Amino acid sequence: MELLPIIYLMYMFISIYLLTLYFMLYFNNKKTIFDYPKLKKKYSVSFVIPAWNEGGTIAETIENIFALDYDNISQVIVVNDGSTDNTKEVVMNLQKKYPKIKLINNKKNTGNAAGAKSIGAKYATGELIVFTDADSYPAKDSLKKMVGFFDEEKVGAVTCVNMPRNPTKFFEKIQAIEYSLITFTRKLMGYMDAIYVVPGPLGLYRRSAFEKVNGFDTENMTEDIEIIWNMTHAGYERKMCLSTYVLTTVPTKLKEWYIQRKRWNIGGVQCLLKYRGGFFKKGMLGLFILPFFTVQYLLGLFGMGVLLYLVITKFLKTYLFTAYSIPVGTALLTMNDLHITASFLNYLGIILFVVSVAFTLIALSIMRTPSSYKHNPFNLLFFSIIYLAAYPFILVTSIYSLMRKNYKWR
Repeated sequence: MELLPIIYLMYMFISIYLLTLYFMLYFNNKKTIFDYPKLKKKYSVSFVIPAWNEGGTIAETIENIFALDYDNISQVIVVNDGSTDNTKEVVMNLQKKYPKIKLINNKKNTGNAAGAKSIGAKYATGELIVFTDADSYPAKDSLKKMVGFFDEEKVGAVTCVNMPRNPTKFFEKIQAIEYSLITFTRKLMGYMDAIYVVPGPLGLYRRSAFEKVNGFDTENMTEDIEIIWNMTHAGYERKMCLSTYVLTTVPTKLKEWYIQRKRWNIGGVQCLLKYRGGFFKKGMLGLFILPFFTVQYLLGLFGMGVLLYLVITKFLKTYLFTAYSIPVGTALLTMNDLHITASFLNYLGIILFVVSVAFTLIALSIMRTPSSYKHNPFNLLFFSIIYLAAYPFILVTSIYSLMRKNYKWR
């Protein structure tokens, strides 16, 4: 048997296996998927907001925080990370209205969100530290529904649904599909204690756990992934609440999107390299999260490799056939060429695509926020066929940049 069909078969098997796992987790926990612990204790909370040139959005973010249905917010720490716009002035004006705001002004930009977050965390006094972006907007009931998870002493961090805010443009709507799928699978992985990230738009941390793992790694491009791997390694559990949400601003331009996704990939590879010694060792980090991340990357690379191989060989065959057939008067196309070969691998590909679309539809039906909209079939097909196909190419450029140490947060 040729190597290509074997690789293709492995790719299909692993993909279908993971989708089957997700379906099993969903149907086994369908009745309780939106459950969350009742609020028994109102932990004191410190918000930390890293801000770089966020003058246009930070006021609404802060107003949103003080409108939350939770009355034990002890402080809101804003780290103005060397902004060159009016971020400082906007926050200073809000301090007159909200005395709990503490403004920290960095003269020089730290270069990444982790640096600003780490500075803000030093001033946090609450039992819980809540990190949110300066262009994100937590739901009014978010803390009320998320804080209860910390009644379990082993819980170190809690996340919730992350969705784009008011997606109106085509590119934003495509990302809304992506966010729905990612958020849904994150909840399902929580049933295996395999949540591997608490995203930046809204993440709750037990301060004692945060300090025990020495906070964020300021050298990592995805500090929100790295710290969760660190907490998992230290024995802390991570939880997710599917019944509340945070809305966030997503890239509207292709270049911005590419830079963000490239940063995510570089950070993910950095995490794999940092924790590579934990592969297949005791605990969910070594037994599932590390292998899962690795398999995801390999699937993307194999998929891209197979695609490139087929395209290049098809092009070469067509070019050579054309170049040498015309001079000798041979027909370029015969009736024997007009047929479709049905094979086991073709059927597997069709099955994988159908199952993937079905899973995506389930995710979209569950993810409901005020910014939700009706996904049309064209957007879904574009996401499934075109959008996802870009992932492996971004991964390759990310690995190349990481190897050359030619990368930055923005």
